[in-house]
Amino acid sequence: MLKPPYDDTLDLRQAIIDACLEMNRRGVNQGTSGNISARAGNRMVITPSGIPYDRMTPDMLASLPLDDDGPAEGPYPPSTEWQFHLALLKAKPEMHAVVHAHPVHCTALSINREEIPACHYMIALFGGNTVPLADYALFGSDRLAEAVVEAMTDRSGCLMANHGAVVTGETLEKGLWRLEELEVLARAYILSRTIGTPHILSAGEIDEVLGAVANYGIKSA
Repeated sequence: MLKPPYDDTLDLRQAIIDACLEMNRRGVNQGTSGNISARAGNRMVITPSGIPYDRMTPDMLASLPLDDDGPAEGPYPPSTEWQFHLALLKAKPEMHAVVHAHPVHCTALSINREEIPACHYMIALFGGNTVPLADYALFGSDRLAEAVVEAMTDRSGCLMANHGAVVTGETLEKGLWRLEELEVLARAYILSRTIGTPHILSAGEIDEVLGAVANYGIKSA
């Protein structure tokens, strides 16, 4: 298991590909609609656009600078969503990975333009008493990047209106784990609404959980 800080190495690039394959295996993404990036020194390494994960090789990944507007490096263009990946890594220096996908239940809520309320204490894994909804904007646009960063100001995950979901991770492994937890949360919330009215935990109850889960889950180091 790779531990941050990451460098742009063959191992890191293969770990990103492996995380993409695992994302599909776990059922939180379909086809090539998802994308994953990692901080590598002062650059970002990200999956290329439109290449099936099972055909992807480490040399195909793209690299972009984090600290200026320099061009992408690599034989293929970076994911069309590179703008919000880059913006999140810039805004959250403690995070080393960004994982984006279209999990079915997260996407269903995003189509309804709904955030996820405090229906379960595990919502605290995302930094507060909601998983917020980022405003709709065209995929791959600067406007979408701005909306995602704003929604995740004090969160490590959000839904994206009529689009999907994105999370950040202290490591690649933790980013993948957090995306899976977000889809489980979305699914449980939707199912609870089919059998009654969900009971939403209070702000005070979630505050208690926030302290208790500070070191919960896969460790960063």
